Amino acid sequence: MSLPVPPAGEIILTYDDYLQLPDDGKRYEILEGVLHVTPSPTTRHQRVSRNLHFILHAHVTENNLGEVFFAPLDVVFSNISVTQPDLLYVSRERQNVITEKNITGAPDLVGEILSPSASGVDQVTKAQVYARYGVPYYWVVDPEGKTVDEFRLKRGIYMPVRRWEQNAQFTPELFPGLVVELEKVWA
Repeated sequence: MSLPVPPAGEIILTYDDYLQLPDDGKRYEILEGVLHVTPSPTTRHQRVSRNLHFILHAHVTENNLGEVFFAPLDVVFSNISVTQPDLLYVSRERQNVITEKNITGAPDLVGEILSPSASGVDQVTKAQVYARYGVPYYWVVDPEGKTVDEFRLKRGIYMPVRRWEQNAQFTPELFPGLVVELEKVWA
């Protein structure tokens, strides 16, 4: 008896498939039905994530702007697109996307902290998914190059707002009044 031959074509994974993946320390995401797997982040990545989260969380909380989250937390854009951004922000006005299990829909901001193993996916593939599902702001944080790139969604495309380098004062457009001393982020 021979096994049936699967139909030709691409296999599209769904959120239900995603929920069946092992909890093995790897980071799984489904981007338009395609599985992406990356190893757990480095300590440098985690320090930058922690520092930026603390700064952003303090500002958002102090000004009652909404909520800041960090990975791992699923953002379910559709049945075939589930990501785990390193940082994300949901404004007070859009709290309806926050559920007990995940974020269902576009946050106001996603931030990706680059790692050598995933920088192409973060800068291209995930940016396309975030734009497609209407995330208004996208930050790319590069711990190696010590840069932060801020992008704003315009007509379905991310347009650069500005690049901050080294030890500059990062003043994100999305958060008027917030000044981030980047030397504290890289520490």
